[in-house]
Amino acid sequence: MNLKKKFVSATALGLAGAFALAACGGDSTDNGTDNKGGDKGASNAPANLSGTLNGAGASSMEDAQGAFIGGFMAQNSGATVTYDGVGSGKGREQFLAAATNFAGSDAYLKDEEVEASKDRCFGGQAFDIPVYISPIAVVYNLEGVDNLQLSPDTLAKIFAGDIKKWNDEAIKADNPDVELPDTDIVPVHRSDKSGTTENFTEYLAAAAPESWKHGAIETWFDNGGQSGEKTSGLVNTVQGGNGTIGYADASKAGNLGTAKIKVGEEYVAYSADAAAKAVEVSPKAEGRGENDIALDLARDTTESGSYPIVLVSYMVMCDTYEKKEDADLVKAYASYVISEQGQNDAAKAAGSAPLSEKLREDAQKSVDAIKAK
Repeated sequence: MNLKKKFVSATALGLAGAFALAACGGDSTDNGTDNKGGDKGASNAPANLSGTLNGAGASSMEDAQGAFIGGFMAQNSGATVTYDGVGSGKGREQFLAAATNFAGSDAYLKDEEVEASKDRCFGGQAFDIPVYISPIAVVYNLEGVDNLQLSPDTLAKIFAGDIKKWNDEAIKADNPDVELPDTDIVPVHRSDKSGTTENFTEYLAAAAPESWKHGAIETWFDNGGQSGEKTSGLVNTVQGGNGTIGYADASKAGNLGTAKIKVGEEYVAYSADAAAKAVEVSPKAEGRGENDIALDLARDTTESGSYPIVLVSYMVMCDTYEKKEDADLVKAYASYVISEQGQNDAAKAAGSAPLSEKLREDAQKSVDAIKAK
């Protein structure tokens, strides 16, 4: 397979190009996996693993994947892992077509995708585990405005195309102390099939159902505005205009303005802690497979200090692989990703919120179930 190898951004780790990684082996306990009670983690994986793992998917988690891979590489050598940030939709498509060993996705597998995975997974099926929690920032570029607050209803109307000027009365009501210009609003959305788009529109549908009638969508509908491909393209489009507003993983917000969002009676700025708080009050999705950990995020929460425009990125894997070496490599890499150290690596590199101990324990049990045909 001649998959494009993505040069993941991980400047702090001094990495570039494809990342060579070894699966964990020996008696190392540095990966943060708790092996009490017979749990199998990266430290229990066979030593001296070799081979190549290819992954592709969500561009939002490129920095996190760089951190996972870099930390794993610092401890191990012998195996190669690559990750191509092609977007969640394409990542899942490549995985289901057996072009990659795993996918990264900002949305968990749909029922029909789980069904389709049964052929790809050699009689087993695919499952999701959460590996990355991050707020989605509402980014904007509006000359003279450094502080912006938006209620869910106002935000929904902006992206639905119903509010067209920055000095609209609804925006004024959210920002009584801000001098807003008579400038056209230019909504910017993703041009590709995107899990970030699905998470953002899922929030709009739940928090402002009277103003957002389009439901949760991965591919944007045609309502004018501008667009950009992948996270970087959207951010560049917002940066390149005046009056622009978009949505992006907060790790990519850069120097753009970011709006505070009304939750209950307060306006909350995005943060890793506020995103984690929204995830903590979210239940698991019903009707999923035994090893599948998909979360139905509480988008309409009024919990104080929470930020419900949040995405949870998943690692999508098979529970059954054709070859033992593939099963061992996937299991070892996934165990590092969800370990305390792996999660802390990502938090430093991408500003994400580490998984809670309970989520890590549940995810490890799912990873432990991976086997060869």
